[in-house]
Amino acid sequence: MKWRSLEESVPDLDKRPLRNILAERRELIAKYVPPETQAIHAQAVAELKERRLAANILPVGAKAPAFELQDQDGKMVSSTDLLAKGRLVLCFLRGRWCPFCVGQMEAMNLIVPEIERAGAALAAISPQTVKQSFFMRDQHKLRFPLLSDAGNQVARRFGLTYRVPNLQQAVYRRAFVNLPLVNGDESWELPIPATYILDRDGTVLYASANEDYTERPEPAEVLRTLQACS
Repeated sequence: MKWRSLEESVPDLDKRPLRNILAERRELIAKYVPPETQAIHAQAVAELKERRLAANILPVGAKAPAFELQDQDGKMVSSTDLLAKGRLVLCFLRGRWCPFCVGQMEAMNLIVPEIERAGAALAAISPQTVKQSFFMRDQHKLRFPLLSDAGNQVARRFGLTYRVPNLQQAVYRRAFVNLPLVNGDESWELPIPATYILDRDGTVLYASANEDYTERPEPAEVLRTLQACS
């Protein structure tokens, strides 16, 4: 299944709300993915919701942990350096193989100029390798750094990590989603998707996470919050 990027879409649809883009992808999955496979994914999400993972992430008002990660070009990027320039919008994603992550990153890419005008920067963190981040940034023409969080060390400190259940692992393997290759380790760990806004001192101003990886906050909502903090 080929996931159409925003740049491949009809021009007047490029700025659709993210919820519409994600709904379209859910519809494609409902149409083309076998029901038994959909049921396995739904069960995995339900189990995460039962654990209330999203309710226990690093909250608003907390201090975000400092980090230093490689970007898509292998360059070390530190949160200290990013925050020295202004506030930081930080998105945690699963990887370039996830159509919902792709949709969110392309939608966030459209508001990079507005984020910068608000005196902030945008960066994304995933457990995928530097090479995978390079491919993602190049393929989708992203205008912000993609940082590789080997072993989900940073995501873990934000309270976002979980291990993919065995049944879902089998589904991913059949779909050629080889997480050990993509992420460079055998842990089968992923972060739940999350979006943060950090103040210059690292204080969390906004935090949004969802155990359901098909749901993401609207870029416009993130931007309004950022502008209100300025």
